[in-house]
Amino acid sequence: MELVLCGVRGSTAAPGAAYVRTGGHTSCVAIRAREGRWLVLDAGTGIRRLGNMLGDAPLRGSILLTHLHWDHTQGLPFVPQADRDDAEVDLYLPRQPHDDAASVFARAMSPPHFPIGPDGLRGDWTFSSLDTGTHLVEGFEVTAAEVAHKGGRTFGYRISDDDVSIVYLPDHAPTTATPSQRTDAIGLARGADLLLHDAQFVETERRIADAFGHATVDDALEFARAAEVAELMLIHHAPARTDDQVAEIERTVAGSDEPPVSVGREGDELFVSTRVLTTRRS
Repeated sequence: MELVLCGVRGSTAAPGAAYVRTGGHTSCVAIRAREGRWLVLDAGTGIRRLGNMLGDAPLRGSILLTHLHWDHTQGLPFVPQADRDDAEVDLYLPRQPHDDAASVFARAMSPPHFPIGPDGLRGDWTFSSLDTGTHLVEGFEVTAAEVAHKGGRTFGYRISDDDVSIVYLPDHAPTTATPSQRTDAIGLARGADLLLHDAQFVETERRIADAFGHATVDDALEFARAAEVAELMLIHHAPARTDDQVAEIERTVAGSDEPPVSVGREGDELFVSTRVLTTRRS
C-alpha cells in the first residue's frame, strides 16, 4: 500500500520557517488506489498537496472524513483538480442525526461562511453518510469505528487490501474514552501493519489534551502497544510545535521497539508491506 502524508498538523495550519521540516498543513493522507484513483483520508489544508501531485489531471476517487472539524475539511474547496467538469469525487462523512450528508457539510461550506456550497463544486460529486462497520471503497476494505474525541461524532478508519492494513486515528482521546469506545478502537487497530495516531500533546500538557479531546505522545504509545500494531507513526502535531520540538519528541521515542515509533512529516511517502514500513522523505 502506498500513502502520502499531505498534512500532519492539528487544529490549524502552521506557517513559518520554524515549521517547514514537519510541514504546516492540516490533516490529509492520500492512498493510491487502482487506475489512477485515490482514497483520501480527511480534507484539511493538506489536500492542496495532493492537488499539486495531480498536476493537470482531475481528482478521481473517494474522500473519507473522520469528522467535520475545520482542520479536517477546510482544504476541500481549494483544490482546482477537484473543482472541474471531469472530476469524480465520492465524499463520505460519519452519519449525523437528522440531516443528509450534503446538508450537514453545507453548514460550514456555504454563504455567508464561504462563497459556494457543496453543490457549487463542478464535476461528478456525491455526498454520503457512513455508518460504523466494514465497507468497500476504491477497492479497499474500509472499517469505520466511532472513537473518543470532543465536539462531534468522530470515526477512526482501518484500510485493508489483500496484503496489509493501516489504521488512521488522527483525533483520538484514549484516556477519556468510554469502555466500549476503547474496546472498539483497540479492535479497529488490532495487529495493524501501521497505525497513524494523534500525538498533538505531551504529558506536561495533559490537562489541555483531555479538555480538547486529544492524545499525548504517551497515550499513543500505550494504545499502540495495547493494540499490538507492527509500527506507530505520530501525526496531528500541535500547530505551535516547532520542527526542533518535533525532532526532540522523535529522539525521545526512537528507543521504543514495542512497537517501533516514528514521526510523520508532510510529504512523506510511505510504502507499507506486511510488518514493514519504508518511508521516502522529500
